[in-house]
Amino acid sequence: MDALVRPVLDPTFAGAALAFLFCGAALGTVSGLVPGLHANNFALLLAGLAPSIPADPLLVGVAMLGAGVVHSFLDIVPALALGVPDAATAVAALPGHRLVVAGRGREALRLSAVGSGLAVALAVPFAVPITWVMARGYPTIRTHLPVLLAAVVAFLVVTESSKRAAVGGVVAFLASAALGVATLDVDPAAPLDAGGVLAPLFAGLFGAPVLVDALGGDGVPPQSDARITMGRRDLGVSATAGSLAGAVVGYVPGISAAIASVAALPAVPRSEADRGFIVATSGANTANTVFALFALVALGTPRTGVTVAIDRAEVPLALPILLVACATAAACGFALVLLVGDAYLRVVGNADYTRLSVGVLCLLGCVSYAFAGSFGVGVFLVAAVLGLLPPRLGARRVHLMGVLIGPLMLG
Repeated sequence: MDALVRPVLDPTFAGAALAFLFCGAALGTVSGLVPGLHANNFALLLAGLAPSIPADPLLVGVAMLGAGVVHSFLDIVPALALGVPDAATAVAALPGHRLVVAGRGREALRLSAVGSGLAVALAVPFAVPITWVMARGYPTIRTHLPVLLAAVVAFLVVTESSKRAAVGGVVAFLASAALGVATLDVDPAAPLDAGGVLAPLFAGLFGAPVLVDALGGDGVPPQSDARITMGRRDLGVSATAGSLAGAVVGYVPGISAAIASVAALPAVPRSEADRGFIVATSGANTANTVFALFALVALGTPRTGVTVAIDRAEVPLALPILLVACATAAACGFALVLLVGDAYLRVVGNADYTRLSVGVLCLLGCVSYAFAGSFGVGVFLVAAVLGLLPPRLGARRVHLMGVLIGPLMLG
């Protein structure tokens, strides 16, 4: 009888998995809170180091996923406090800034955390039927990808607020697409071989312009209570829209969480537009990590930097273990937003905002050099100038995702 009994859980493996997960969560915390860094950078570094790490490759994959999920929770913090959005949360920056200016930044942080947490909970049941459909429809999508992406670009343009903004969106898209075509295939010599030109591109397009515009500003005003004033139903609808938007990001090349969030906007209750948009964007950003994992397992196609790293490191695709890692990392990310976010807003609010903005701009330049050398610094400067264009034409910065969409449309 005793011979038939098998342990359901290996305590040694479970302990090691937790240790690797927490190490990944620590990396995701750093990348989420430090402007210009992304979990992709750390994941790719881990992929390069994986052969020399004396551990099961599955544990390395757990660390990579932990970094990616925690980053997706925390990247809203510098976007609200410093005005430096990650490319995935760029669209939510303006609604978030409006809440911060109104003294509701602490609420915005909690809305983002709840949106991300609900999206993870919804993504797993959604992922099964969506993956089934996508596994059968993906060959058609792949064949007609340029047409699909052109439709996405057209949607972004026609949903602008005015004809002037629509023209500005087209100009921003074409200019960023040209920048992508000119730079994405370059493999520059750099101190760190993890990330290439993506880091300076996104830091320049989405980070530096907001900091430049904020120079001389008053910074973060005093923040009031953290109570969420959004109704539960509206919160649930927005989180569901974000989770479904994350599915699009996970399966379709070239579509970012920022773009998918624009598509989810009609589902966001108009009475809670700013709050709902933060929930939906954060949800799309985090749900993407789950859907991208299913896409890798079902289609063999990595869609994010983290899944590219998992693929490179030849991590065994033990889906149950990796999903538990995602859920555990989501719990860590939720707690960290609450523990760190308020203090981040308070520290930034007490600082000299002009000096802080200049310091962060210098940091973004250093990050660009670290990941792409002198070429990366040049790309950062050109991208920063380009990033100043859309708001001056009344357009959304999401059109700058042409830096990825344009090259994909050209094949």
